[in-house]
Amino acid sequence: MNKSELQKIFDDMDGLHVVVAGDVMLDNYWWGGVDRISPEAPVPVVSLTRRESRLGGAANVALNCKALGAKVTLASIVGDDNEGRALINLAEEAGIDTSLVTKSWRRPTTSKTRILSRNQQVLRIDDEVTDELYTDEEHPFIDIVLRYLQRVKPHVLIFEDYNKGLLKENVIKRITEHCKELGIVIAVDPKRKNFLAYKGVTIFKPNLKEVREGLHLHIDNVNEKELNEAHRKLYDILKHEVSFITLSEKGVFYNNGFTSAIIPSRIRNIADVSGAGDTVIATASMVYALTKDVQLMAEISNLAGGLVCEEVGVVSIKKDKLRKESELLLC
Repeated sequence: MNKSELQKIFDDMDGLHVVVAGDVMLDNYWWGGVDRISPEAPVPVVSLTRRESRLGGAANVALNCKALGAKVTLASIVGDDNEGRALINLAEEAGIDTSLVTKSWRRPTTSKTRILSRNQQVLRIDDEVTDELYTDEEHPFIDIVLRYLQRVKPHVLIFEDYNKGLLKENVIKRITEHCKELGIVIAVDPKRKNFLAYKGVTIFKPNLKEVREGLHLHIDNVNEKELNEAHRKLYDILKHEVSFITLSEKGVFYNNGFTSAIIPSRIRNIADVSGAGDTVIATASMVYALTKDVQLMAEISNLAGGLVCEEVGVVSIKKDKLRKESELLLC
């Protein structure tokens, strides 16, 4: 591939419309100093100096798609609370359409509050309910998403599953069927609970741990032979188009039934792996929607995941930086 062909792919990302459906989170970061231990218990006293909130979960996937140039619509449920309002405000400030984000009085907005001192995490507080949606929440959510898909016909739909209760089996089934009728590329970042519910999707992107747990496989050696066998077992159940398995520091693996390979990671100064999977699924789904080239999808998204690991905290990909690195290493 030459630089002009690669540049066209990055330019064409601006014309994509992506819907991200899944569990959203509000990532809170509280920074402070520690200079004493509490007299009440053997724990550090953190004197807060700064607070920041960021988009997490499916909202971070949406943010990555937006950073790559796409028009993005977020489909999810938040609590009718201050955190939910903060999350919606952050998404809208980032240019993400939140018309498919509904509110629930039954559950809080999932939030993760990390307390840090000298860039070290002292404590994390999670506020969440992971029960599945009630029927009176589920059906309106499905209806609003299906009507939107029918009316707008986006290019890509990404399921981002964090096992927080939104993506229950019927929600997955109904939205997937409608996307297939409309010819929409369907990409999935699954979790264990509904791991094998994503039948007939385009790209199925678990990590290696999720494959081991979801299929009850003992993959002792990360090699192409064992990963191809994992793809075959996934395909027997899901009948999907592409298996795309992230392998942590070993890179990524792809198999579309015709070709397969392991793309190794590049050597980097890793600062934080948080959110790397969100960047990978966002990049992979957009590149594949434009090119249908599974190897190029794997190459570019592998670079994207590595780049965000060089920064502390959950951050989105920088498009220009990814383009330049892709030109340097892939052309």
